[in-house]
Amino acid sequence: MGRKIIKIAAVVVFCVLVIFTLAFTSREVKNVHCERIEVRYDGYQTISLSREEIIKSVNDSILQKSIRKINAEKIETEVEKINVVKNAEVTKNIVGKGIDFEGILSVTVTFREPVLRIISGNGNYFLDKDNVQIPVSSQYTANVLVATGKIDPEFAGSQLLDFVNFLENDDFLKAQIKQIHVLDNGELILTPLVGEHQIEFGTIERYRKKLKNLKAFYEQVIAQNNWNTYKTISVKYTNQVIGTKR
Repeated sequence: MGRKIIKIAAVVVFCVLVIFTLAFTSREVKNVHCERIEVRYDGYQTISLSREEIIKSVNDSILQKSIRKINAEKIETEVEKINVVKNAEVTKNIVGKGIDFEGILSVTVTFREPVLRIISGNGNYFLDKDNVQIPVSSQYTANVLVATGKIDPEFAGSQLLDFVNFLENDDFLKAQIKQIHVLDNGELILTPLVGEHQIEFGTIERYRKKLKNLKAFYEQVIAQNNWNTYKTISVKYTNQVIGTKR
């Protein structure tokens, strides 16, 4: 009987200690302040800003503020105002730090992926595949297709972007074409990465058919060690590929 009473008393004491510990821990966690801001990049990024720039947009004033009182959604909105940011996710974390607790604000950022750089009298900027303009900055670079010449924003964001997105989905053409020049009459001149020729593309109409013909010419003729044989290759005429030798 005495042993039973001792066991019951031990269980009661243990439960009291657990309840006291949980109450103490809850009070301690409630008072935890944000001590660090962590910035993470989601996946491979063509362009990105430094972690310092992201933290600047978060606002250093949240440091030492109660982690529970920080508005994560508001911070996400502020970070997403940055032109190069496509999405931001903010989480509030409380972790153990010795016998104490530490508040950490984690900001996970996904950047926009530019596919084209426009350099014209109407502007100098990047475009992503969703037709969102990204300003040029010394803080980042992007190795993407360049378009020069007479380019207005409407043409760039519709017909030219469709053309570039099509190139992006073809590994061969994506690797081969490095620059597009738009002439005053609206015709395109393409500059390849390999070879010393230029491609007279004509207008952008029927571009899928023209690119198909161009690719076939490369595979059947140019690839046979003829990379520097031609001065120009023209696909501007219907169902014709005309190569002018040097």
